[in-house]
Amino acid sequence: MRHRTALALAFTCFAALAPCAFAQDSWQNPAPTITAQSTLVLVPALVHDKSGQLVFNLKADDFALTDDGVPQKLRLEQDPGGQPLALVVCIEGGGAAAGKIESFAPILSMLDAVAGGEPHRIAVVGFDSSAVLVTDFTANNEAAERGIKALIQDNNGDGGAAILDSLRFSLDLLRRQPPEYRRAILLVSETHDNGSHIGIDDALRNLSDSNTAIYSIAFSSTTAQAKHEAAKISQPDTPGPAHGCFSRNANDPNVDRSRSATAQDLDCLGLLVPPLPLARAAFVAIRGSLQQNIPEAAARLTGGEYFTLGKEKQFERDLLAISNHISNRYLLSFQPQSPRVGYHALKLSVPNYAHLEVSGRVGYWAEPAAEPIAPAASATK
Repeated sequence: MRHRTALALAFTCFAALAPCAFAQDSWQNPAPTITAQSTLVLVPALVHDKSGQLVFNLKADDFALTDDGVPQKLRLEQDPGGQPLALVVCIEGGGAAAGKIESFAPILSMLDAVAGGEPHRIAVVGFDSSAVLVTDFTANNEAAERGIKALIQDNNGDGGAAILDSLRFSLDLLRRQPPEYRRAILLVSETHDNGSHIGIDDALRNLSDSNTAIYSIAFSSTTAQAKHEAAKISQPDTPGPAHGCFSRNANDPNVDRSRSATAQDLDCLGLLVPPLPLARAAFVAIRGSLQQNIPEAAARLTGGEYFTLGKEKQFERDLLAISNHISNRYLLSFQPQSPRVGYHALKLSVPNYAHLEVSGRVGYWAEPAAEPIAPAASATK
């Protein structure tokens, strides 16, 4: 995978992305004259009971969702299992994955299950220091499997792991698919980026400005690599409430060490009010979560799921869970009323069912409205 054209983006130094420097400009567009497009925001939701059994009989009124703390009226879309699916299988072939790529082989035997029985098309993307399209979208699972097999057998990636660039590449592919298709990415990679050209803020915006669910199966980067990448983004004085939120103090009794830093940070967002500080803190927190673990943060941001790479049987069970959950999610939607341009924090719940747990995307990006095209002036004599 060494010989390819690099993505056309000037290199952005991660060290320039300290929260204090970009917090005002990145999380929202301050220009008061810009209005956001009237956009349908999709919120895939997975509901299960305490035992992990999926729950299928809820209605739209059973869910409650806030956008920057403001309640929204939800609609329950048609059964997502009946919609066609556009899926990108995005596999790291360089960096730390070079020594693990043979362990990705279970995808070959599980691809039919992941794609499901509904109409679908699959594309295969491989990446090291840059991304390449291995197999374009096809309804032929065998063709997609051949692409995955060739990628695994090639095992000729360089030392890079440009995860954020590969996600942007995959999202661009999905944006060109018919609008009636559900969109999903199956990402198999390490946890830390090594070599992306896209800046972290632009990556967050790109991930948020999409109705694509990302399902991630990841393994830890080497300790040296993780420390090297973490040092590129400083986050001093990250805002947040007291009592353990955003805390990294190992002696703090309020920190739940049984859960990942990413999960703790994102759950803390619901404690922040009012709306604009909520959105700002959400943006800063999810940006920090991308630093800690890109596949996990991307999955939670988009309403997908995150798994850690295990042995072959565990990998197969995780793929089977993904296949089951892709087709059995509730597909909720809402239409923001004149939303503020920029990042929005979402919080989804089922308030009347304390015994149920619900997960969905935690944010989205509202784009400015397109400039109206002025009619051409008529010629006068």
